[in-house]
Amino acid sequence: MSAAGGAPALRVLVVDDEPLARARLKTLLEDCRNPAAAVQAQAGNAVQAMELLQHQRFDVALLDIHMPGADGLTLAQSLRALPQPPALIFVTAHAEHAVQAFELEATDYLTKPVRLERLQSALQKAERFLQSRGNGPMAEVEEVLIIQDRNRTERVPLADVVYFKAELKYITVRTAARQFILDGSLNELEEKYADRFLRIHRNALIARRAARALEKHHDPEEGEGWAVRLDGVAEVLLVSRRQVALVREMLARG
Repeated sequence: MSAAGGAPALRVLVVDDEPLARARLKTLLEDCRNPAAAVQAQAGNAVQAMELLQHQRFDVALLDIHMPGADGLTLAQSLRALPQPPALIFVTAHAEHAVQAFELEATDYLTKPVRLERLQSALQKAERFLQSRGNGPMAEVEEVLIIQDRNRTERVPLADVVYFKAELKYITVRTAARQFILDGSLNELEEKYADRFLRIHRNALIARRAARALEKHHDPEEGEGWAVRLDGVAEVLLVSRRQVALVREMLARG
Protein backbone atom coordinates (compact mmCIF):
# COMPACT_ATOMS: atom_id res chain seq x y z
CA MET A 1 0.00 0.00 0.00
CA SER A 2 1.34 3.45 -0.89
CA ALA A 3 0.60 6.96 0.25
CA ALA A 4 -0.70 9.55 -2.18
CA GLY A 5 2.82 10.81 -2.87
CA GLY A 6 4.04 7.35 -3.81
CA ALA A 7 5.90 6.52 -0.59
CA PRO A 8 4.83 3.23 0.98
CA ALA A 9 2.60 3.52 4.04
CA LEU A 10 3.95 2.19 7.32
CA ARG A 11 2.58 -1.28 8.04
CA VAL A 12 1.03 -1.18 11.49
CA LEU A 13 0.05 -3.84 14.01
CA VAL A 14 -2.41 -2.62 16.68
CA VAL A 15 -2.42 -4.55 19.94
CA ASP A 16 -5.15 -3.68 22.46
CA ASP A 17 -7.67 -5.80 24.34
CA GLU A 18 -10.45 -3.22 23.78
CA PRO A 19 -12.09 -3.42 20.32
CA LEU A 20 -13.24 0.21 20.51
CA ALA A 21 -9.69 1.37 21.24
CA ARG A 22 -8.39 -0.59 18.24
CA ALA A 23 -11.12 0.89 16.04
CA ARG A 24 -10.29 4.43 17.14
CA LEU A 25 -6.58 3.94 16.40
CA LYS A 26 -7.42 2.51 12.98
CA THR A 27 -9.52 5.58 12.18
CA LEU A 28 -6.78 7.94 13.33
CA LEU A 29 -4.13 6.08 11.35
CA GLU A 30 -6.20 6.40 8.19
CA ASP A 31 -5.97 10.19 8.62
CA CYS A 32 -2.18 10.21 8.99
CA ARG A 33 -0.35 11.58 5.97
CA ASN A 34 3.27 12.30 6.84
CA PRO A 35 4.09 9.48 7.01
CA ALA A 36 1.02 7.55 5.95
CA ALA A 37 0.16 4.38 7.86
CA ALA A 38 -2.08 1.40 7.30
CA VAL A 39 -3.32 -1.15 9.84
CA GLN A 40 -2.25 -4.53 8.50
CA ALA A 41 -3.51 -6.56 11.48
CA GLN A 42 -5.00 -6.27 14.96
CA ALA A 43 -4.52 -8.36 18.10
CA GLY A 44 -6.40 -8.44 21.37
CA ASN A 45 -3.53 -9.81 23.46
CA ALA A 46 0.18 -10.61 23.43
CA VAL A 47 -0.25 -14.22 22.29
CA GLN A 48 -2.23 -13.20 19.20
CA ALA A 49 0.31 -10.47 18.47
CA MET A 50 3.27 -12.87 18.57
CA GLU A 51 1.45 -15.32 16.27
CA LEU A 52 0.95 -12.53 13.74
CA LEU A 53 4.56 -11.39 14.04
CA GLN A 54 5.81 -14.90 13.26
CA HIS A 55 4.14 -14.77 9.85
CA GLN A 56 3.98 -11.10 8.86
CA ARG A 57 6.38 -8.16 8.73
CA PHE A 58 5.28 -4.93 10.40
CA ASP A 59 7.00 -1.56 10.46
CA VAL A 60 5.29 -0.31 13.62
CA ALA A 61 3.52 -1.95 16.57
CA LEU A 62 1.10 0.14 18.65
CA LEU A 63 0.94 -1.58 22.04
CA ASP A 64 -1.45 -1.18 24.94
CA ILE A 65 0.12 -1.99 28.31
CA HIS A 66 -2.62 -3.34 30.59
CA MET A 67 -4.00 -6.43 28.85
CA PRO A 68 -5.12 -9.88 30.05
CA GLY A 69 -2.21 -12.31 30.23
CA ALA A 70 1.18 -10.92 29.25
CA ASP A 71 1.11 -7.13 29.31
CA GLY A 72 2.46 -4.78 26.66
CA LEU A 73 5.83 -4.36 28.37
CA THR A 74 6.35 -8.13 28.39
CA LEU A 75 5.33 -8.28 24.73
CA ALA A 76 7.79 -5.51 23.88
CA GLN A 77 10.57 -7.48 25.54
CA SER A 78 9.70 -10.49 23.37
CA LEU A 79 9.64 -8.36 20.21
CA ARG A 80 13.26 -7.32 20.76
CA ALA A 81 14.31 -10.91 20.08
CA LEU A 82 12.87 -10.85 16.55
CA PRO A 83 15.36 -10.51 13.65
CA GLN A 84 13.65 -7.32 12.43
CA PRO A 85 11.40 -6.02 15.23
CA PRO A 86 8.91 -3.27 14.45
CA ALA A 87 9.27 0.19 15.92
CA LEU A 88 7.35 0.27 19.20
CA ILE A 89 4.83 2.92 20.18
CA PHE A 90 2.98 2.42 23.45
CA VAL A 91 -0.61 3.65 23.60
CA THR A 92 -2.00 3.46 27.11
CA ALA A 93 -4.21 5.17 29.67
CA HIS A 94 -1.41 4.86 32.25
CA ALA A 95 1.41 7.41 32.21
CA GLU A 96 3.49 5.79 34.95
CA HIS A 97 5.16 3.16 32.73
CA ALA A 98 6.93 5.62 30.42
CA VAL A 99 10.46 5.08 31.76
CA GLN A 100 10.13 1.28 31.45
CA ALA A 101 8.78 1.70 27.93
CA PHE A 102 11.71 3.82 26.78
CA GLU A 103 14.15 1.40 28.37
CA LEU A 104 12.65 -1.16 25.96
CA GLU A 105 13.60 1.13 23.04
CA ALA A 106 10.09 2.44 22.44
CA THR A 107 10.11 5.28 19.93
CA ASP A 108 7.22 7.04 21.68
CA TYR A 109 4.69 6.75 24.51
CA LEU A 110 1.16 8.05 23.98
CA THR A 111 -1.54 8.39 26.59
CA LYS A 112 -5.21 7.90 25.77
CA PRO A 113 -7.21 9.57 24.40
CA VAL A 114 -4.77 9.93 21.50
CA ARG A 115 -4.87 13.05 19.33
CA LEU A 116 -4.19 12.84 15.61
CA GLU A 117 -1.31 15.35 15.80
CA ARG A 118 0.38 13.39 18.57
CA LEU A 119 -0.02 10.09 16.71
CA GLN A 120 1.41 11.65 13.56
CA SER A 121 4.42 12.87 15.52
CA ALA A 122 4.95 9.37 16.96
CA LEU A 123 4.87 7.85 13.49
CA GLN A 124 7.49 10.34 12.33
CA LYS A 125 9.75 9.20 15.18
CA ALA A 126 9.11 5.57 14.22
CA GLU A 127 9.98 6.32 10.61
CA ARG A 128 13.27 7.97 11.65
CA PHE A 129 14.01 4.97 13.87
CA LEU A 130 13.47 2.57 10.97
CA GLN A 131 15.62 4.68 8.65
CA SER A 132 18.46 4.93 11.17
CA ARG A 133 18.36 1.20 11.83
CA GLY A 134 18.38 0.18 8.20
CA ASN A 135 18.78 -3.58 8.23
CA GLY A 136 20.85 -3.64 11.42
CA PRO A 137 19.84 -4.91 14.83
CA MET A 138 17.97 -2.77 17.32
CA ALA A 139 21.07 -2.49 19.48
CA GLU A 140 22.66 -0.21 16.87
CA VAL A 141 20.04 2.49 17.32
CA GLU A 142 21.40 5.78 18.60
CA GLU A 143 21.82 5.90 22.37
CA VAL A 144 19.44 8.20 24.22
CA LEU A 145 18.97 9.66 27.69
CA ILE A 146 15.57 9.19 29.31
CA ILE A 147 14.67 12.43 31.08
CA GLN A 148 11.54 13.22 33.10
CA ASP A 149 10.60 16.81 32.20
CA ARG A 150 7.60 18.03 34.21
CA ASN A 151 4.78 15.69 33.12
CA ARG A 152 6.58 14.45 30.02
CA THR A 153 9.21 11.81 29.43
CA GLU A 154 11.80 13.04 26.93
CA ARG A 155 14.20 10.96 24.85
CA VAL A 156 17.34 13.04 24.28
CA PRO A 157 19.87 11.57 21.81
CA LEU A 158 23.27 11.41 23.47
CA ALA A 159 24.80 12.70 20.24
CA ASP A 160 22.87 15.98 20.72
CA VAL A 161 24.28 16.66 24.20
CA VAL A 162 26.93 19.39 24.29
CA TYR A 163 27.65 19.26 28.02
CA PHE A 164 26.54 18.01 31.42
CA LYS A 165 26.88 20.45 34.32
CA ALA A 166 26.23 19.75 38.00
CA GLU A 167 23.89 22.33 39.53
CA LEU A 168 23.15 21.77 43.25
CA LYS A 169 21.30 18.42 43.40
CA TYR A 170 20.66 18.13 39.68
CA ILE A 171 22.50 18.00 36.37
CA THR A 172 21.85 20.38 33.50
CA VAL A 173 21.84 18.54 30.19
CA ARG A 174 22.56 21.04 27.42
CA THR A 175 21.93 20.55 23.72
CA ALA A 176 22.25 23.22 21.05
CA ALA A 177 18.48 23.71 21.10
CA ARG A 178 17.38 23.13 24.69
CA GLN A 179 18.39 22.29 28.21
CA PHE A 180 16.97 19.63 30.51
CA ILE A 181 17.26 18.73 34.17
CA LEU A 182 18.52 15.24 34.97
CA ASP A 183 18.42 13.62 38.38
CA GLY A 184 21.70 11.72 38.51
CA SER A 185 25.41 11.72 39.24
CA LEU A 186 28.09 13.42 37.16
CA ASN A 187 30.54 10.70 38.22
CA GLU A 188 28.22 7.99 36.87
CA LEU A 189 27.85 9.83 33.56
CA GLU A 190 31.62 10.26 33.30
CA GLU A 191 32.19 6.55 33.88
CA LYS A 192 29.46 5.45 31.49
CA TYR A 193 30.33 7.82 28.63
CA ALA A 194 34.09 8.28 29.06
CA ASP A 195 34.67 7.69 25.34
CA ARG A 196 32.34 10.55 24.38
CA PHE A 197 32.63 13.07 27.23
CA LEU A 198 35.60 14.62 29.04
CA ARG A 199 35.64 15.95 32.60
CA ILE A 200 36.92 19.55 32.41
CA HIS A 201 35.97 20.71 35.89
CA ARG A 202 34.59 19.22 39.10
CA ASN A 203 31.12 20.26 37.92
CA ALA A 204 31.22 19.72 34.13
CA LEU A 205 31.58 17.15 31.38
CA ILE A 206 31.80 18.24 27.75
CA ALA A 207 31.16 16.31 24.55
CA ARG A 208 34.54 15.65 22.98
CA ARG A 209 33.13 16.26 19.50
CA ALA A 210 31.78 19.69 20.55
CA ALA A 211 35.04 21.24 21.83
CA ARG A 212 36.20 24.05 19.54
CA ALA A 213 38.72 26.25 21.36
CA LEU A 214 40.54 26.81 24.64
CA GLU A 215 40.84 30.44 25.63
CA LYS A 216 41.95 32.66 28.49
CA HIS A 217 39.10 33.55 30.78
CA HIS A 218 38.52 35.63 33.90
CA ASP A 219 36.04 34.29 36.39
CA PRO A 220 34.87 36.48 39.31
CA GLU A 221 35.17 33.56 41.74
CA GLU A 222 38.16 31.62 40.38
CA GLY A 223 40.15 34.48 38.88
CA GLU A 224 42.31 34.15 35.76
CA GLY A 225 42.13 30.79 34.08
CA TRP A 226 40.93 28.90 31.04
CA ALA A 227 37.59 28.15 29.46
CA VAL A 228 36.51 25.96 26.59
CA ARG A 229 34.26 27.13 23.78
CA LEU A 230 31.76 24.58 22.48
CA ASP A 231 29.89 24.05 19.26
CA GLY A 232 26.23 25.05 19.36
CA VAL A 233 26.14 27.11 22.58
CA ALA A 234 27.11 30.69 23.32
CA GLU A 235 28.46 30.27 26.84
CA VAL A 236 31.95 29.02 27.64
CA LEU A 237 32.71 26.52 30.41
CA LEU A 238 35.53 26.85 32.93
CA VAL A 239 38.39 24.35 32.73
CA SER A 240 40.18 23.44 35.95
CA ARG A 241 43.95 23.95 35.90
CA ARG A 242 44.72 20.26 36.12
CA GLN A 243 42.47 19.49 33.13
CA VAL A 244 43.87 22.17 30.78
CA ALA A 245 46.51 19.82 29.35
CA LEU A 246 43.91 17.13 28.59
CA VAL A 247 41.68 19.64 26.80
CA ARG A 248 44.64 20.92 24.76
CA GLU A 249 45.56 17.36 23.80
CA MET A 250 41.98 16.58 22.77
CA LEU A 251 41.77 19.71 20.60
CA ALA A 252 45.14 18.91 19.00
CA ARG A 253 43.89 15.45 18.02
CA GLY A 254 40.83 17.05 16.43
